[in-house]
Amino acid sequence: MNFETILLQHDEKIATITLNRPEQKNAMTRLMRDELAQAVRINEESPEIRVVIVTGAGDAFCAGGDLNEKKQAAASGEGNPLSNKIAPIRDKIILGIRDSAKPYIAAVNGVAAGGGMDLTLACDIRIASTAARFGSSFARIGMHPDWGSTYFLPRLVGVAQACELIWSGKVIDAETAQSIGLVSHIAEPGELTDRSLELARSFLRSAPIAIQLSKRSIYRNLAVGLKEALEFETLTQNVCIDTEDAKEGVNAFLEKRRPEFKGR
Repeated sequence: MNFETILLQHDEKIATITLNRPEQKNAMTRLMRDELAQAVRINEESPEIRVVIVTGAGDAFCAGGDLNEKKQAAASGEGNPLSNKIAPIRDKIILGIRDSAKPYIAAVNGVAAGGGMDLTLACDIRIASTAARFGSSFARIGMHPDWGSTYFLPRLVGVAQACELIWSGKVIDAETAQSIGLVSHIAEPGELTDRSLELARSFLRSAPIAIQLSKRSIYRNLAVGLKEALEFETLTQNVCIDTEDAKEGVNAFLEKRRPEFKGR
């Protein structure tokens, strides 16, 4: 499928979604949100895709929403469609990433502000270039965060850090982001793609069903007690034990060879 504002590439069981409006710092338009939601759905429905990387073209990841588009829409009297007020397309993107059976890696190549920063938070892991900058810019323009940051940010960095970042709108660099738990890895700009692919390939060596179920368990068990977490682990482990991949994994271990997982 051809897109106007993003690129979608599939290679070696890894999909890469690139936000592709570099001249506007990849600021999100309605069209970009629609296309991003389509890309998330396509990757989820593609059995050959096992890992997804999200990044930006040029020197930015995403500067947030395109305020020029919002201003023009307001000037023309064009309101927000009722359907988008009830079930915003951004929610489909965020939930699609979080509910995906596949790991999502944000390769943050430059500024990630507002909704752009929040898009990285929805991903499972963030790798940042040394040129990356993170900022929750909503309050600075009189707006409330609305891409899930009030959910994700406290869970990643703690309540106090989340309050400070959201209320001040301050911009932090990659090193600071790593120190507070927002970022897992930092790479030089020229090494970011390779580091992201290296991490994605490491996931390809594991069984996809085990990854899918453990991703579900990790996020589900953030909201339950230990007893419920143990019960869910029992259920999911029993599912895994009966898969062909589990049998292959055990046999490969005993035979001292690399397993060939089929996802079944």
